[in-house]
Amino acid sequence: VLFVNRSYFVMGFKTLSHLSPNMDSLVAIGSAASYAYSLVGVYQMALALGAMDLEGAHYAMMHSLYFDSAGTILVLITLGEARAKGKTTSAISALMDLAPKTARVRRNGQEVEVPTDEVRVGDIVVVRAGESVPVDGIIREGSASIDESAITGEPVPAEKGVGDRVTGATVSQRGWFAMEATAVGDDTALASIIRLVDEATSSKAPIERQADKIAGVFVPVVMAIAAVTFLGWIAIFAPGDFATAFNHAVSVLVISCPCALGLATPTAIMVGTERGAKVGILIKSAEALEGACDLDTVVLDKTGTITEGKPRVTDVRLAAGVDEVELARVAAALERKSEHPLAQAICDYVDETHAGADKDVDSAGFEQVAGGGVRAQVDGAPAIAGNARLMASAGVDVSALAPQADELAAQAKTPLYFALGGRALGLLGVADVVKETSASAVARLRRMGVRTIMLTGDQAKTAEAVARQVGVDEVVAGVLPSQKEQKVRELQGQGHKVAMVGDGINDAPALARADVGIAIGAGTDVAISSADVVLMHSDPADVATAIELSHATMRDIRQNLFWALFYNAICIPVAMGVLSPLGVTLNPMVGAAAMGFSSVFVVSNALRLFAWKPNQANEDNVAPVDTKVIP
Repeated sequence: VLFVNRSYFVMGFKTLSHLSPNMDSLVAIGSAASYAYSLVGVYQMALALGAMDLEGAHYAMMHSLYFDSAGTILVLITLGEARAKGKTTSAISALMDLAPKTARVRRNGQEVEVPTDEVRVGDIVVVRAGESVPVDGIIREGSASIDESAITGEPVPAEKGVGDRVTGATVSQRGWFAMEATAVGDDTALASIIRLVDEATSSKAPIERQADKIAGVFVPVVMAIAAVTFLGWIAIFAPGDFATAFNHAVSVLVISCPCALGLATPTAIMVGTERGAKVGILIKSAEALEGACDLDTVVLDKTGTITEGKPRVTDVRLAAGVDEVELARVAAALERKSEHPLAQAICDYVDETHAGADKDVDSAGFEQVAGGGVRAQVDGAPAIAGNARLMASAGVDVSALAPQADELAAQAKTPLYFALGGRALGLLGVADVVKETSASAVARLRRMGVRTIMLTGDQAKTAEAVARQVGVDEVVAGVLPSQKEQKVRELQGQGHKVAMVGDGINDAPALARADVGIAIGAGTDVAISSADVVLMHSDPADVATAIELSHATMRDIRQNLFWALFYNAICIPVAMGVLSPLGVTLNPMVGAAAMGFSSVFVVSNALRLFAWKPNQANEDNVAPVDTKVIP
């Protein structure tokens, strides 16, 4: 048993020789002392039997043999720690098991099954219904309904077709497709998640370094207490009774082994980061997990974070005597040839609501008007699309639609007029729509006492309209990319703990500057690499979830540290023999069992985080905010 657990002795005596004893030193000294004293007892028995002193041999057998203690101490400690570490790393093992072991690849015109490790970038991989996607790639043929919950946590399957990206370890629920592998091996999204979780669980949070300092002082103090206990019993309380003095000294060493103190922080960090990965929040370091607990200000980029980052047609206003199909027909004919983002939004709207409306339209002479819109000949008549200034220059009367255009503009939407043959057909309101969860996310942050600030390059009027929808405390409009980092630095200079949430390349400096940088998962690689936390769902609600997870993890750590230290404060005096007059004593085996129980207790408390769930907040139940607008 001692040989199997020799690592305790190697590390324990090594650190002791360097005058920096740790918890291994306590285990090693306690177990080695029990074994050495027992070995001496065996020879005492042999000498007594050789002299035919049966009473002496019986006394040596009853009071000098602690081989069982030496072995049991190590067994209990090893089993307790193994169970603890096994439980806390279960999530990483589960992630690794998600990836299929084989893939069906087209080679020389045939489909062959090969180990996933042999798939190379550029290979065409075939995936059927019910199978897991082996690597990351782009669909080149077919379509499917993909369950991405293992990666993103989103329960609703995503419909994928030609040109769409698919991620390894997701599952095709129905359909068939052939995909081109774009990332394999350690470059896949799943491998990146596993690597981030592993790095986070192995990194040390500031509070863990404090626990290490406590242990560094605690171990020498315990060794001194054990020495005093031995001397006190052999010289004062039980003069000459080496066995009793030895028993109490070893019990002190074993029962005070700060394994629980050592497990208190890393187990909670492991479970917290793995729980975050389960809900789509990748935390890159233990320091970021702890730092999120102290945040009092969250700075949010508008486009792509609070809003979807993609313009959509939100409103349709028709002129008298015009139906929606006619408007859609002319709008599509005008915008098909334009590369402007607003034009793409209009074409998407027509394709979704009036598919094929412009298929028989004769469109010619397309021309873009700088700062105004576009114009062309549609079915032989002049057609234009754009702002009121363009309409006025073409002599089109849009006065009947002007009040509705002003209404849309007040809601941060862009009104686009359409006219054919000098007659106004109507207007479409286009906007970068606020994400459904943005308002509730801000509400949750406010309930936690976190101040929210929105940064945007938009004009103040547009920014104010978006801010009014989500309820942020402050909005700073007209911000240049370089000024985002400056704003974060300014807030830190005022003593605030700041998180920056963004998704673009221009957000990277601010993400790196912030106390905690949070990147939207659908953003750029530069933003993600600059951040401390990555939100796989691209959902602003996960900002609040990440902070809540940090609070839950830190609460768990503080509870663990309290119970670990409280346990030692109670048990060390008992092991010293304070309660001996009452007939209460501890032998080393009982001490090892009690110490093992303390470790199990601490780990069990940390494992409760696996059942943790984020809070929900309905923005309708939160009092309105008087948003401060800074142009």
